[in-house]
Amino acid sequence: MTRPKKSKETTLAVRAVRTEQADKAVYAFFVAGADLLKIAEISRVHRDGEGSLQGFQRKGIKSHVQAITEFLDRGPVLFPNAIILAISPRARFTQTRGEKPDGDVRSCQAGTLRIPLPSDGSKAAWIVDGQQRSIALSQARDKSFPVPVVAFVSEELSVHREQFILVNKAKPLDPRLINELLPEVDAAFPRDLSSRKVPSELVNRLQTSADSPFQGLIKRPSDDSPTAVVIDSALIKAIRNSISSALGSLAPYKASGDCPADVDAMYRALVAYWSAVRSVFPEAWGRPPTESRLMHSAGIEAMSLLMDRIMSRAAPGIDLQLHASEALRRIAPHCRWTSGRWQDLQRDWNEIQNVGRDIKLLSGHLARLDHIHAFAKVA
Repeated sequence: MTRPKKSKETTLAVRAVRTEQADKAVYAFFVAGADLLKIAEISRVHRDGEGSLQGFQRKGIKSHVQAITEFLDRGPVLFPNAIILAISPRARFTQTRGEKPDGDVRSCQAGTLRIPLPSDGSKAAWIVDGQQRSIALSQARDKSFPVPVVAFVSEELSVHREQFILVNKAKPLDPRLINELLPEVDAAFPRDLSSRKVPSELVNRLQTSADSPFQGLIKRPSDDSPTAVVIDSALIKAIRNSISSALGSLAPYKASGDCPADVDAMYRALVAYWSAVRSVFPEAWGRPPTESRLMHSAGIEAMSLLMDRIMSRAAPGIDLQLHASEALRRIAPHCRWTSGRWQDLQRDWNEIQNVGRDIKLLSGHLARLDHIHAFAKVA
């Protein structure tokens, strides 16, 4: 291969491997995370003064960037997610001379890639996938953190957009599958995943433990049991809300400073409350959502909000299941989980749906019933 002519233009030199796809050169290499935004720009989608569409990248999401930065700043982390770049033909590749190793499949060539760093501030590369990660890497404390990059040669915006769409059109990983996998992985996660790990672990225990009223009743991606009737995501959402809310009954047990979350205490509270629910509403327990709105996602979320009210007023050392059972028995005559009509709501039992409006309506009604009858007992 002919050596490139010497140029006075400043470049960033990286060891790379080169191949070809669709008559375009494609490179794979590593670069310090802090250098990504020095060589590549983020082409934001916008319209120019004439109304023509320019760029293709969405606006940055600050919370996402911050979560990745915090993850990177925790210390030694494994972060092998490749950034995809489109790169200018002005980048020059020099193949390494030498003997080919035995067994070489000849799919690529090793060498040095020199990426221009124009003095006028323009860039010779464009980020196609990984803009949030690139911003986070530029803000992380370790400026030398090595990041894998795959770059294809093209200055055509239409090609950049095509690849952007192809990379992002695939269906994201099912959140329920992520939730089920989280308890099985002992590793530090970004903040958005960390907040899901404890609720996922609790739902896993509720599904598998012999003392749990939910044993065998929770639908998960890995389970295909005909007895499972409660969607795992409904329970995970309810538990997560209880932990994060200042008035949640599980909030006192969440992690604080150097003190880890007391998952065992959370589990005991959940088992006590939902065991009480099972004993007070036996005719509605364990049935499909089409036959029981107690097992429906709307019922699970509404009853979980009621759990926060009931369990938060339990005195220290009290029998939690007995406390919950007494509170639930007072409102049981007014509940319509499997038949009849919620008179104050003007809804038949099976008209309650898993939508925000219905959940708010049902949870508010249960809270009023609890307040009225708990107050009446005190009076």
